[in-house]
Amino acid sequence: MSTKDPSSKAPSGYDFRRAFSSLRKLIANPDDTAHVFTIIESLSGKAPLRMLERFRSDPGGARLLASRTNILRLLADRAWLESLPANSLGSAYLAFIDSEGITADGLVEASHDGETGAWRKGDDFEYVSDRMRDTHDLWHTVTGYHGDVLGEASLLAFSVAQTRNPGVALIVLGALGRTRDLEFAKMVWNGLRAGERAVWLPALEWEALLPLPIDEVRRRLSIEKVAPYVEMRSSWLRETGQLAAAA
Repeated sequence: MSTKDPSSKAPSGYDFRRAFSSLRKLIANPDDTAHVFTIIESLSGKAPLRMLERFRSDPGGARLLASRTNILRLLADRAWLESLPANSLGSAYLAFIDSEGITADGLVEASHDGETGAWRKGDDFEYVSDRMRDTHDLWHTVTGYHGDVLGEASLLAFSVAQTRNPGVALIVLGALGRTRDLEFAKMVWNGLRAGERAVWLPALEWEALLPLPIDEVRRRLSIEKVAPYVEMRSSWLRETGQLAAAA
C-alpha cells in the first residue's frame, strides 16, 4: 500500500461553474454519463480524502489496496460469469448488464470523457476512484435499482449516504428538481435511507461475493431489494417533453 501523502492528489477546491454547467447538460440528457463524472470531480471537495482514509482503515479496503485486485477484469469475463450458479450475485449482475444493454467497461470511457483526471492520478486515490466506478453496476444489482432515470437517482441517493460526496448530492437534487412526482421523491428518499442502513460498500471485497447466492449477499450487506417500480426512461421523458426545458 502506498505511503504517499494523498493530499497532493486530492481536489483543492470547488469548481461550481463547471459543476452546474454539467448539471444542466445532464438534466437535458440523462444518458450522457460523462457529465456525472464531471460534476463529481468538480464538486467533491475533500470527500475523496475522507473516502480514502476510511478505505485504508477498513480491513477489506486495506487488503484491496495491498493486492490491487482489478475487479473490472473479473466483471468483463463473461465466460466466468456464465459459469456461476444461476442464483448467484455474478449471474444477477450479468442479467442486469444484459437487460440494460451495457458492458462492464462502459463507464470507463464515460469517466475519461467527463474527468480531467488531474487529481486522480497516482496510487491509492486512483485505485479507489476506479474501483468505485467499476463496481457501480454491482451496486445496481444488489439494490435492485434499474438503469432508468428513477433507478439511477435512487442509487445515487444511496451513494450519498455511503460517501457523503457533495457532487453526488447535487446530481440527486438536480433530478428531484426536475419532477413534481411524489413517488419519485419518495423512492429517492428511501434510497438515501437504504444507504444509511447498509454495510459500507466502497471497501467491499466483491470478488469473494460474486459466486454466492444474491439473497445471501443482500443479507450480509443489510440491503433489501427495492420493490418493483415503474421505470422512468429518458426516451419516455423526451417523448413527453419533460426534457425540453432543460436543453
